[in-house]
Order: sequence, then C-alpha cells, then structure tokens
Amino acid sequence: MDASTVSANASATVQSTAALMMMKKSMDIQAQSALSLLDAVPSAPKYNNPSELGNSVDTRA
Repeated sequence: MDASTVSANASATVQSTAALMMMKKSMDIQAQSALSLLDAVPSAPKYNNPSELGNSVDTRA
C-alpha cells in the first residue's frame, strides 16, 4: 500500500467515527428534550361525576 492511501483511509475512518459520535450525541440530546417535554405535559383532570352517570346508553331518538 501507498502511504497516501493509508493516510486517506485513516482520515476517512477518523471522519466517520467523529460523525457517528456526533450523531449519537445529537440523538441523546433529542431524547432528553423529548423526555422534558413529556414531563411538562399536565396530567389528565379527575372528574367527580355521580356514580349513576354514564352507566347506560339511550338508544331511542
């Protein structure tokens, strides 16, 4: 192998490794952002409806 070929292969390997690390870091940041957004969503309100409400359906119109 030629020295320039070895150098080019090493450079390509370093670049692809750096790109992969940046992609992983970006995905980690996005995951943290998504979790913080999900934590910010308020919980569903609890309704205090009477117990007889919603137990039957009127089928006549």
